[in-house]
Amino acid sequence: MKHIYYNGRVYTGELPLVQAFAVEDGRFVFTGSDREAAAIASCDDVFEDLNGAFVCAGFNDSHMHLLNYGVSLSSALLGEHTGSLAGMLEYLREFLASSEWPEGSWLTGRGWNQDYFSDVSRMPNRYDLDSVSTEVPILITRACGHCLVLNSKALELTGVTLDTPVPDGGSIGRENGALDGRFFDNAMGFAYSKVPVPGKEEIKAKILKACEALNSYGVTSSQTDDYGAGRGQWELVNEAYKELEAEGRLTVRVYEQANFSRPELLQDFMDKGNHTGVGSDMFRIGPLKMLGDGALGARTAFLSIPYADDPSTHGLPVFSQEQLNVMIDLAVKNGMQCAVHAIGDACLDYVLNAYEAAFEKYHPADHRCGIVHCQISRPDQLDRIAGLGLHVYAQSIFLDYDINIVEARVGKELASSSYSWKTLMDKGATVSNGTDCPVELPDALRGIQCAVTRRTAKGVGPYLEHEAFSVQQALDSYTSGGAYSSFDEDIKGRIEKGMLADFTVLGSDPFSVPADQIKDIKVLATYLGGKKVF
Repeated sequence: MKHIYYNGRVYTGELPLVQAFAVEDGRFVFTGSDREAAAIASCDDVFEDLNGAFVCAGFNDSHMHLLNYGVSLSSALLGEHTGSLAGMLEYLREFLASSEWPEGSWLTGRGWNQDYFSDVSRMPNRYDLDSVSTEVPILITRACGHCLVLNSKALELTGVTLDTPVPDGGSIGRENGALDGRFFDNAMGFAYSKVPVPGKEEIKAKILKACEALNSYGVTSSQTDDYGAGRGQWELVNEAYKELEAEGRLTVRVYEQANFSRPELLQDFMDKGNHTGVGSDMFRIGPLKMLGDGALGARTAFLSIPYADDPSTHGLPVFSQEQLNVMIDLAVKNGMQCAVHAIGDACLDYVLNAYEAAFEKYHPADHRCGIVHCQISRPDQLDRIAGLGLHVYAQSIFLDYDINIVEARVGKELASSSYSWKTLMDKGATVSNGTDCPVELPDALRGIQCAVTRRTAKGVGPYLEHEAFSVQQALDSYTSGGAYSSFDEDIKGRIEKGMLADFTVLGSDPFSVPADQIKDIKVLATYLGGKKVF
């Protein structure tokens, strides 16, 4: 029995749009006109009138943190309360008062951004959080995920003192000869190691909560870095996903970006049978994921020059060149795809050097290794990326914030060749899109608008207007581009006969509405394998 959808505006992955499509046994079996759909119909087929709605392949967020998003949905949602420090602290007091806090529990939150504070021009510190509580340990993470702040109770539990050695690739905040409660990048482990470890059922609940939210944004596939949120318990995280799949409760297809920082951990992972491509259409092992540097907003992205608005720092490399070389060499040697976070141009140099060395040594075929974010870049690096055949995991939605800071942070010259994803496509690189959720909400339509307008959601810009995507390029970056990055271009990412029937129904046609209104389009329904999940 086929399910035939008609009277729609259907983007199959090619233009022009068609009117109808059909689904049978979880896959698309037809696309075409309403008349052609009627001609292939059998007496027991089910018809559904789309009433002119726009339909495209389900959105594929090619880099995010699904489990961490589930964790954040159960924590204090600071992104909604970051207009002022005072307002954020008042919200935390209300959040604290709304629940009981058993002995050993921590108050956690994520989403603050000091650049949005209207009352102060600094990051929060331990003393700010002490005004919320000195009894309950509090940990709040910046929106970017590269900085956190503890109150004095939490700081005490970490055991960190002024004499504690600072790990490479990290920083511990000090002010007036005392710890200020701020931890950056690799030093954040001091805090996270003290937060209670989640069990498998808790992990499953967080995954389900995140999947439900993703479906509401039209997302059917997630390429996700989860092992950090599972506190390194990768086997437990994998078990949670596989059990949810077996139970029929997983409503997002997951391609796990396996985050490891030491060669012995990666080797153990591979020795236990985990390699790129192992798994099913619902949960599969993807690339080795590594975090090369910090973030621009926290001034921890690793630059080749000092920050224009803080010449005292270049940012932080999380790994040395030698460490990156060892990890990439091990992965490529064993046939693992790689995806490395690089925001600063100095970090990008390290990553490109590591790829170049491994590729020259092993000559991998169709490796699809890539750069996650690829934000601050120089023209020579864009040529190297294309020449190495790397994939670029872009986050167009980052423009909504970064347009306001990029030139101030890195200077006019570096800013003039950064976020250059269209240039990379023109040079032959492949590009997919995502949100890095929970850094941003998993709002593909907002990301598509930023890609097309090169402006913030409020209209600030444009920034490097020549780097704007067409609507079709932006849609493809969230559908077929994501499928390509996970070796899935033959089974999903387009509405085409034989493909998995993952699709999203929208209230308006993004090809027809003004570009600055794409973000306002409503997601009417989301289908996974032909079954409605939202």
